[in-house]
Amino acid sequence: MASSSSSSSSSSSIPTPAKHDVFLSFTGQDTRDKFTSHFHAKLLQKHIETYIDYRIPKGGDISDKLIEAIKGSKISVIIFSQNYAFSSWCLDEVVCILKCKKKRGQIVVPVFYDVDPTIVRKQLKTYKAAFAKHEKRFKERMDKVENWRSALKEAADMPGWDSRTYKG
Repeated sequence: MASSSSSSSSSSSIPTPAKHDVFLSFTGQDTRDKFTSHFHAKLLQKHIETYIDYRIPKGGDISDKLIEAIKGSKISVIIFSQNYAFSSWCLDEVVCILKCKKKRGQIVVPVFYDVDPTIVRKQLKTYKAAFAKHEKRFKERMDKVENWRSALKEAADMPGWDSRTYKG
């Protein structure tokens, strides 16, 4: 992979050397045995160093290991799917990925797997239901929920790939 440059506004900021070419953010229930595993295999065939974690437990906050993996990647691929927004871990990953984009110049590629980008962007259908659940669960931390909403909209506004329109 070609290396990406950091466009940090701080002159004291030194880019961290990338440990991975690509970080994959996905929810296993929708894509693990479908798109994500095949995509991961193709990246490995091309000798692209990829971080993927199949062993993420349900609930709780995002682990330090995942944060370091995101920070240590040149590119983050966010694989949005029908149930992506139900995972607080995935939503935390998106927030972290966007911080890395701003601070480190990390490249972010959204993939819309079997979900309309408008549903993600406007948080409709399953995304609306997911946020209703998060608002109840995190009623004392609504700032966190609002950060997730904002991050999803920002990521969904980026140029990406929509699996529903792919003809290959």
